[in-house]
Amino acid sequence: MGQELKVALVGNPNSGKSTLFNILTGLNQKIGNFPGVTVEKKEGFYKLPDNRIARIIDLPGTYSFYPKSRDERIVMDALADENNSVHPDLIVFVADASNLKRNLLLFSQVADLQIPIIIALNMMDLAINGGISISVDELALKLGVQVIPISARKLEGIEQLKLAISYSSSIPLQLPSIDVVALAPHLIKKIQSDLNIEHPYIALQLAHQHEQLSFLSREENKLIEDIKSEFSFHSQKLQAVETIGRYNAINDVLFDTVKLNSDPGRETMSNRIDNVLTHRIFGFVIFFAILFIIFQSIFAWSEYPMSLIERLFIWVTYQGHQILPLGVFADLLIDGVLAGLSGVLIFIPQIAILFAFISILEDTGYMSRVTFMMDKIMRKVGLSGKSIVPMIGGFACAVPSIMSTRNIENWKDRMITIMVTPLIACSARLPVYTLLISMVVPDEKVWGFINMQGIALMALYVLSILSAIIVAWAMKLIIKSRERGYFIMELPVYRMPRWNNVLLTMYKSVKTFVFEAGKIIIAVSIILWVLSSYGPSQKFESIEEKYKLESYTQKYSSNEIERLEASEKLENSYAGLLGKSIEPVIKPLGFDWKIGIALITSFAAREVFVGTMATIYSVEADESNLASVRDKMLMAKNPDTGMPVFTVAVAFSLMIFYAFAMQCISTVAIVYRETKSWVWPAIQFAYMTSLAYIASFIVYQLLK
Repeated sequence: MGQELKVALVGNPNSGKSTLFNILTGLNQKIGNFPGVTVEKKEGFYKLPDNRIARIIDLPGTYSFYPKSRDERIVMDALADENNSVHPDLIVFVADASNLKRNLLLFSQVADLQIPIIIALNMMDLAINGGISISVDELALKLGVQVIPISARKLEGIEQLKLAISYSSSIPLQLPSIDVVALAPHLIKKIQSDLNIEHPYIALQLAHQHEQLSFLSREENKLIEDIKSEFSFHSQKLQAVETIGRYNAINDVLFDTVKLNSDPGRETMSNRIDNVLTHRIFGFVIFFAILFIIFQSIFAWSEYPMSLIERLFIWVTYQGHQILPLGVFADLLIDGVLAGLSGVLIFIPQIAILFAFISILEDTGYMSRVTFMMDKIMRKVGLSGKSIVPMIGGFACAVPSIMSTRNIENWKDRMITIMVTPLIACSARLPVYTLLISMVVPDEKVWGFINMQGIALMALYVLSILSAIIVAWAMKLIIKSRERGYFIMELPVYRMPRWNNVLLTMYKSVKTFVFEAGKIIIAVSIILWVLSSYGPSQKFESIEEKYKLESYTQKYSSNEIERLEASEKLENSYAGLLGKSIEPVIKPLGFDWKIGIALITSFAAREVFVGTMATIYSVEADESNLASVRDKMLMAKNPDTGMPVFTVAVAFSLMIFYAFAMQCISTVAIVYRETKSWVWPAIQFAYMTSLAYIASFIVYQLLK
């Protein structure tokens, strides 16, 4: 097998594959796409006891080889095509021990591909608690494969699994569950012969799925189609015969290996909890109470670490001014790059807290219940429950959420979900919201424990959910389709969160935020610093001459002259001219030309708004002003009125604009890639920008 052993994790959804993947690979992971498609691929590595490197590929969860979504098709593509870059040397089949019968259907199909395979019998603790007794040795004997009992959450059996992987056979040893050739003997033989296919079950699957498999050429597809016609192949009938045959074989295996020691009619603890948490009234009350706690915590728990980061950047800025020689490089580094980064990295604690809560809700199984409850509401606006999963994922980021809409078979449901998901308040909006809220909403507590800033943040997130639902209802009336969508979802049992998994999620989310957003912010900050520091040479020369006149030198101190000159230069810089050009359009919203610059630059990514404001106010300020971006924005005055720029009306107008506007070039790109047309992203950009402008205008006019 060489020095690298390719190991694919295969199993049903909710079988614990992702948990096992994280345990085996730790932080040694990388995210990419499967060949030829944009479905996310998770890979990781770890060292085997015999010093080989195991390359672990986490394949999408599926219930059988007859896929309903694009994600599920990946499994057959990877396992049937030996030339696929992720085709494994070994399959670790992750089975849920508490629901073994259903899991073994997919196992029996995978086993018939004749790839070496071992079973990781996961959730053994749940099976034991549920009164299920499994004879592991007998099960291994009947299936002809190694069966390793594990509990991934409790880290039980992991070392034995690693040893089994390391010393696994390179020859498939599994026993057949059914006679595959007997299902369609002449067709299978013909496909094997004409396409040079070694294994009968792969030949049968090519007949079933050739139109969906990416590795077949047009000529091969045509050949298979002709063979199907020749032998009157009926895919659905044969699938039914195969499934019945497999379940008969599975029943025979389980009869001797699995015993149920408890009363099957007894209500489980998860069901008793569900009676409360998914109640048609109290379920929603509890959900909003949880949201309330989350947003209160985001402000309360992040205050101290944010102040530490803020003071750190102020200290670094001061040291930079002291150590670096005066000049363009120092200004670029301190007022451009450092100022831009400081405006965003200060929000790391809040990002970490948000993702910690999301991870806990997912890990305990509660997020699945939210999906179940919201399904009832979504059906009233014309969507199926499958739309809920991407929309809830939108709280983290719209891009992977829009990619996940591939699981929605109904075209109309999928398009509406893609169109409304960017309205959900993503983590990129969090720095904008928290900065502006901290400036205009008092940090006061009602009844001693309810933080006003947390209430304001929660209101913005609730607004995003309501706006998505309303827009989805409107689009249901506009987009016509006769298809109907169905939502079938397995609710996992409630579990205690795995704190190491929560910490890993926090680490990965912060790392993504810092490196992905950081790269954009550094690039934008450098460009913005150049545009803010330079302008038409004649204009800059006249400004410099103006502040050398005695009328200024006698009236103002050197620091005041320096500040006035920097302010006027900024206004007449290339960035200033850009902001001035759109100021007439955004003035009715309460925005000045500086905010206009931030609106333009944050189209790269919403969180760039904070970095842009930090850079603009750093370029304008003198070296003695080492305040944070929040303090600089609070001190900013309107030159016409002398009043603060960021009033309550302006701040809320700006938050509402960011709540609705399509300010994310990555989202535009992914919508184009998913719809394969520029029409849908254009419509999306137009309606979201119009909605943002109108809503922002109304808020400003009411509050000013």
